[in-house]
Amino acid sequence: MHYIRIVRLIIFCLLLPLAVQAKREKVDMPDKPVVSDSILQCIFQFSPFYSRIIDEYKADLYIKGKVKVHKRNHLIRYVPSMFRFEKHINDYLMESLSELHYTAPDIYDRKIKAVSTTFPRNRGQITDVMDYLNMNIYSSSLMSDKLLSPLDKKSSRYYHYLLDSIAGSSDCQRYKILIIPKFRGTQLVSGYMWVSDQIWTIRELYIEGVYDVIRFKVRVKMGEEGDVEFLPVQFDLNLVFKFLGNHLEMDIGAWLKYNEIKFYEGAARRKSQKKHHHDLTESYKLTCDSEQLITDKEKFNELRPIPLSALEDSLYRSYALRQDTLLRVPKKKKNEHLEFWGELGDMLISSYNVNLSSMGSVRCSPLINPVLLDYSHSRGFSYKQKFKYSRLFHDGRVLRISPQIGYNFTHKELYVKADADWQYWPEKQASFEVSVGNGNRIYSSVVLDQLKQLPDSTFNFDQLELDYFKDVYLNLFHNIEIVNGLFVKAGVSVHWRYLINNSKVILEKPLPDKDWAALRGIRSEYNSFSPRIRIEWTPGMYYYMNGRRKMNVGSSMPTFMLDYERGIKGVFKSTGAHERWEFDIQQNLKLSGIRSIGYRIGGGMFTKQEDMYFVDFANFARRNLPEGWNDDIGGTFQLLDGRWYNSSRQYWRGNFTYESPFILLKPLNRWLGLVQQERLYGGILFMPHLNPYIELGYGIGTHIFDVGAFVSTINGQFDTFGFKFTFELFNK
Repeated sequence: MHYIRIVRLIIFCLLLPLAVQAKREKVDMPDKPVVSDSILQCIFQFSPFYSRIIDEYKADLYIKGKVKVHKRNHLIRYVPSMFRFEKHINDYLMESLSELHYTAPDIYDRKIKAVSTTFPRNRGQITDVMDYLNMNIYSSSLMSDKLLSPLDKKSSRYYHYLLDSIAGSSDCQRYKILIIPKFRGTQLVSGYMWVSDQIWTIRELYIEGVYDVIRFKVRVKMGEEGDVEFLPVQFDLNLVFKFLGNHLEMDIGAWLKYNEIKFYEGAARRKSQKKHHHDLTESYKLTCDSEQLITDKEKFNELRPIPLSALEDSLYRSYALRQDTLLRVPKKKKNEHLEFWGELGDMLISSYNVNLSSMGSVRCSPLINPVLLDYSHSRGFSYKQKFKYSRLFHDGRVLRISPQIGYNFTHKELYVKADADWQYWPEKQASFEVSVGNGNRIYSSVVLDQLKQLPDSTFNFDQLELDYFKDVYLNLFHNIEIVNGLFVKAGVSVHWRYLINNSKVILEKPLPDKDWAALRGIRSEYNSFSPRIRIEWTPGMYYYMNGRRKMNVGSSMPTFMLDYERGIKGVFKSTGAHERWEFDIQQNLKLSGIRSIGYRIGGGMFTKQEDMYFVDFANFARRNLPEGWNDDIGGTFQLLDGRWYNSSRQYWRGNFTYESPFILLKPLNRWLGLVQQERLYGGILFMPHLNPYIELGYGIGTHIFDVGAFVSTINGQFDTFGFKFTFELFNK
């Protein structure tokens, strides 16, 4: 109850600024006539057709952006991927030249050819600008499925459409239509559009809104008559970043020059051009291009398609003067004491991403980072830190090493884990994998027979004497993709389990673990050696080839999984034998707009047991370290007591998640204007004493945090109520 009060207080404090900001932003309605239904009907009728009229195009993309620092403090350096700024310098310029290849419906392949900037480093961004540029204005959603398009008929119920003016002659009129959201929400935009009659194409679109910590304004100018009529030719962006006393503004212009445009002619033409109809390599050629990036400013001057203004040219000259001054002025000797504490502070609150061309790359999150914390009713507060090392070799082979460390404050348990894989055959994604760590504390199968004898009405874990064991594991596997979408993983899993003497029985003379085990009729140590095979199949898997590397990009079909394990007694001092079978089906379906449905169905059982063993399922297990909100497609039980996971030789489960804006909060959204998504959760579990266990939940997602409330029942009787809470700032 103490933790619940803390979480409620945190949620209230975090929702309060959102409510205040949303309250200030009232929707104003101009004194303009409403657009007639006949005009809107024509727009909504033609938009789906125009959204897929272009099958493919290739274009040159030139981007030029000016960054203005209005206010800045030391916290700005801890924003992930942010630019590095110079002291007392508030104006910056950046340019890039790229090749862009679009393949319907939503593949944007980009290769940056040249970059020029006045920032100290070429890397960095306020936000991913391509989210605003990779835009099919006729689609049902905008900005990579973040915004509901006002051109979509289903989303039109969230907008007002007012007629501002009419231009052009009587035989070719253009309507300027104002777009006003009915209530404030990060999924909605305001602005206007110029629409031409007769063929009802959009000539210009202007939208503005807020997403995450960015306030954006985007103006899209479409091409004139001809092949480019249905494509954007110019973007004007204004992005304002405000966070913890920092205020940055970025004005960006982007121009597209189309070299090749192909209109949609049916699926048969595209299918006939490919060796395999799931092979998207032609759509990712630019991503796979290894041509060296041009960063020389003199060379960029020769490539620049649009001349610089006098102000922009002065920014380059000032930058060159600063660089020349740095070369001439000798560096001051650093205070070693202050430098040490500065490096220690960076380690605590800075992210690290070190790329070494000959040794690979290392990534690490800051040690003090609220994003690494989460809270759930069944597990309490947890913290996780993850390090990543990867090295890509010239022939496409990859080495990855990922150590993790975590701590659960409620159970006072420390967890460590290290995963490594060596992908030696990139065409088949074939790899050797090693995983070592300590798992959940677990009780043995001796308890299962005791649990069977207890009636459901009197069953209570707190009244049972459970002998827990520590778990240390080692997994050695080989994984290979036999055919497209079909993976076979085979190897061995080894466990060493040691008794923890934590019984509630009070003895006058405490006993050593071995003596206590003898008193209980069990051993103090159990080992297991289990060959294991896992088959995972996703039909219709799309992929592309990056050199020798095969890169899977997803499928519209569910994933089927079968997992079999056989414990062998006597191998490496293994003390027991068993068989474990599990199957699983899961899928995440994208619906129109920015909605999605996820489901997961599965089950498992232990068979042919000899001696004592441990019920430790692979797909039905308590995760001892916090993971992302949407892991396993929401297929987890947030309130289920961790002791249930090991209480039965079999289980049958189903989970369901529905994600959409405006499920319940639509009438209240003027107070909760920055809620990005709402989620409905459902889960059902069948096992002895749980016939069934049902868990229902409702959650909201914002750019700062995700939070959900859950309620559970056991055998039709109320069980408990609790929360799930995770920080998501800069983590999406």
